[in-house]
Amino acid sequence: MKQSVLTRYRVMAYVTAVWLLVFTGAIVLKYAFEIGDTMLISQIHGVLFIIYVIFAFDLGTKAKWPFGKLLWVLAAGCIPVASFFVEPKVTREAKLLVKEQGPVTSPSKA
Repeated sequence: MKQSVLTRYRVMAYVTAVWLLVFTGAIVLKYAFEIGDTMLISQIHGVLFIIYVIFAFDLGTKAKWPFGKLLWVLAAGCIPVASFFVEPKVTREAKLLVKEQGPVTSPSKA
């Protein structure tokens, strides 16, 4: 597994988590205080979440996770603040896989 797969996942985990918090705050403002609109924020979060799902699935496939673990990582993107706890754990585990594989070298010409 390449480091770039893990990096893409990590970036999208944090970006999606932040937008989910923004979206949650906007929903609270809209329905509790009748302030603002959530349309734009929800659309941005929706697009970011789709990208997150693609990158998490890619990481899970390359890391050979069981289906249950993949579902847990995907669910973390739906629960406000869960990604901030799940992402470091996933990163620690995935970094071991990146180190095990080692750097990819091209065959040298003789």
